Amino acid sequence: MRHSDMWKGLDLLAERNGLSPSALARAAGLDPTSFNKSKRQSRDGKPRWPSTESVSRALDAVGSTFEEFADLVEGRPGRSVPLIGLAQAGNDGYFDDAGFPVGTGWDSIRFPGLEDEAVYALEITGNSMEPVYREGDRVVVAPGAQIRRGDRVVAKTRDGEILAKTLGRATDSRVELISANPDYPVREVSRADIHWIARILWASQ
Repeated sequence: MRHSDMWKGLDLLAERNGLSPSALARAAGLDPTSFNKSKRQSRDGKPRWPSTESVSRALDAVGSTFEEFADLVEGRPGRSVPLIGLAQAGNDGYFDDAGFPVGTGWDSIRFPGLEDEAVYALEITGNSMEPVYREGDRVVVAPGAQIRRGDRVVAKTRDGEILAKTLGRATDSRVELISANPDYPVREVSRADIHWIARILWASQ
């Protein structure tokens, strides 16, 4: 990251949230002049970088993640996607047969690096995927993506159970779903008992 890119990211972060750089600094509990253009170079002309603490506090003040900030710095647009809790996902009528959410009124969040993929986000609950995913982490799920052994996936069973696992051995009749947490045994599920399986593309932790 270049000096100019870091400041550009902070300017865009403020603009996205309807703030001036000074207002963003105030919201972060910093001196209001911390992000002013006059503070970006020292008197001898040397570049003055924002501290990691000031960037972190600014992100926290507007509810953004470092991934979103990196999108701004790199000029990647990011994208808003529907956000669904695992408890919601287990209810009947929330998904079609391919694993896409149906209806409207979902919460949404922005994720970096997404283009035209048909995706949505799930919020992890439970500890079966620790330490890979922890409760509260959000994963982007792509129902249309091809899946292979070793991929991290979300599966929904016919009885409404939602499982975030690693795909193990899969045959025409059985699917092996592996937890990252060794306290949880490997699950072998009949193909007939699985409603859908979708690949996890991305995670925000």
